[in-house]
Amino acid sequence: LTVADGASANSITTAAASYDSSPFSVNSQETRPNGLAFNNDGTKMFISGHIGDDVNEYTLSTGFDVSTASFVDSFSISSQETDPMGLAFNQDGTKMFVTGWAGEDVNEYTLSTGFDVSTASFVDSFSITDQDDEPSSLAFNSDGSKMFLVGRENNKVYEYSLVSPFNLINVTGEH
Repeated sequence: LTVADGASANSITTAAASYDSSPFSVNSQETRPNGLAFNNDGTKMFISGHIGDDVNEYTLSTGFDVSTASFVDSFSISSQETDPMGLAFNQDGTKMFVTGWAGEDVNEYTLSTGFDVSTASFVDSFSITDQDDEPSSLAFNSDGSKMFLVGRENNKVYEYSLVSPFNLINVTGEH
């Protein structure tokens, strides 16, 4: 996505998108990829998927250029989720969050080394079955005090307040 001279970077209507014909296949690791996330500078890419029930990590020698990607490692989440969908990290990559349809929840993991899935360990999960049975994707605001989930069953965006930033232990409210 590029922004024309003088155009607002926040307005999609003034942006001009062009397809880069250098896609990167993740087929060797995942044949049904769902979630996608990058680290802050785009030198790491993460894919969650339904077939492998894992999160796959890739390095990109040029930030945000998927044609330079290479597979690094994967982390199995099958003990918590067998149909992973959305994927998100906190700012420094020491927390990872995965939504899924099988568990109908959000799973939280800590990474002892930021953006390195080989150092991930499960912390806890937060059920959203009272709101939606198909949590498809998630995002956080910049300070981690708000979590947003897209539910495919009810076609809604749900907003949650986190008492502790990027922590699913104390979650309040739902709009």
